[in-house]
Amino acid sequence: MSYLVLARKYRPKTFEQLVGQSHVVQALTNALRSQRLHHAYLFTGTRGVGKTTVSRILAKSLNCETGITDQPCGVCAACTEIDAGRFVDYTELDAASNRGVDEVQQLLEQAVYKPVQGRFKVFMIDEVHMLSNTAFNAMLKTLEEPPEYLKFVLATTDPHKVPVTVLSRCLQFNLRPMAPETIVEHLGQVLGDEHIQADVQALRLIARAARGSMRDALSLTDQAIAFGDGALQEPTVRDMLGSVDRSHVFTFIEALAQGDGLTVVNTCESLRQWGLSASSLLEEMSMVLQRMAVCQAVPDLSSAQTDPDPDALRIVALAQQMPADETQLLYSLCLHGRAELGLAPDEYAALSMVLLRLLAFKPQGEAEKKTLKSAETPATAPAARPVPPPAPALATTPARPVLAPAAVAATPAPARPPAVSETWQATPLGEAWYAVVQDMVKAQLIQAMTRELAMQSQCVRQDAGSWLLQVERESLNTPNNLERLQLALQSLGHAVTLSVQVGPVQDTPAKRITAHKLERQQAAEAAILNDPDIQKLIQDYDAKIVPGSIKPLPH
Repeated sequence: MSYLVLARKYRPKTFEQLVGQSHVVQALTNALRSQRLHHAYLFTGTRGVGKTTVSRILAKSLNCETGITDQPCGVCAACTEIDAGRFVDYTELDAASNRGVDEVQQLLEQAVYKPVQGRFKVFMIDEVHMLSNTAFNAMLKTLEEPPEYLKFVLATTDPHKVPVTVLSRCLQFNLRPMAPETIVEHLGQVLGDEHIQADVQALRLIARAARGSMRDALSLTDQAIAFGDGALQEPTVRDMLGSVDRSHVFTFIEALAQGDGLTVVNTCESLRQWGLSASSLLEEMSMVLQRMAVCQAVPDLSSAQTDPDPDALRIVALAQQMPADETQLLYSLCLHGRAELGLAPDEYAALSMVLLRLLAFKPQGEAEKKTLKSAETPATAPAARPVPPPAPALATTPARPVLAPAAVAATPAPARPPAVSETWQATPLGEAWYAVVQDMVKAQLIQAMTRELAMQSQCVRQDAGSWLLQVERESLNTPNNLERLQLALQSLGHAVTLSVQVGPVQDTPAKRITAHKLERQQAAEAAILNDPDIQKLIQDYDAKIVPGSIKPLPH
């Protein structure tokens, strides 16, 4: 007997065996038990998530000799023949290769005849979005009012291409991509039945590579069994998939956290020599950075001691080394960097540019201070013009950082920013709302768009038990944002009913923060420009202050 691939051998034959689609199973089983059956179903979802499988199980449930049931027996003639693909009253049409009006009309001509063997005729059209417009038009009338013995089952990976006239005639179910944990668990059961040993880490690699498709996961498992000579070990699976070892990812992240550009460049060259995929490295790094961000934002969510991932402790340690804002920035750089690899003539040079970009945007820290210190030697110190020795009056004056020669250049003085009064006017409720929002931010009760709603809104009324906010951007005024903001207020003890209206604002927390920053910037510039030593340098040596070089000290 020829070998049957795992994807076909372990295709679910009942709703109980179908994994990862409980929402679809529940709806269909309830409909079968109550016999409230629709005449047309549309199953959507990516490849390999079970659309055709659900169609076959539904056909068995409708035609099982035990009666209409959510648990087909699997042994009667109808069930076995549907599983074998030779049941006369169950027809599968592949619209990708039969997309014309003639093929659809031939199918519909069979609709006038009652079932030969079963209780219902079931027409299953796969990849229905591939049908031509004339084919869709030909089936509309029959799809809307089919005979009582006919059921339509449509499946597609791209529901947006299906005409709305068809969508409105069907019950639509979206089959979700499988979670990696679900795939790992199912692969473990399959390999256990096959008596094949497998590392959990190897199964995780396969689950990530499957991209939510259980069929792809089983196909990759078949390939891994052949590649590994009957066993699934992490090194062999990683080699088969071309995945990058996480040790390289950890090396990159640790070097970037320390501002060590040399290690980044050298490791990129090592990847070139080993022939490892730059795209795979950025993908793996994105996954690690996502877990680091979770550790930074919600440190008590899970314990690294109980996490089954052996790299959990290392990820927690890296999350403590890299600031949260740099983690977010590096995650974004890795996501967008994958698209840049194909544009560069050398993917490894592009990889180094993607990673070194973080150092270019890195705030001033220890790594930058080391670079500046090494650059301030007499041999490399810049000199735009001859500077005479300092006057005796300045000999005893303590040196200031802003007086370093590198900060002196013949550039125009910076333009003054607008006055604070031009960007903000205070309102009676502004200070109270600003304090409440700051408390929610510090307690990390609001995130993302909910935080944006709070920052961009102005409190215009506070009555007993109800607050009214006003916001300019209508896109922020959504039910989800409002509900989350109200829950955050309740967590701080403000048991109020919150409502939001759209309108102009003048006193929001965001405007106050901008005004405070501007005020501190103006104060810092005034302190420098009014400093006697600075004024003397400008007068004696025609020195200029580099625009943008004056920054207020952090709080």
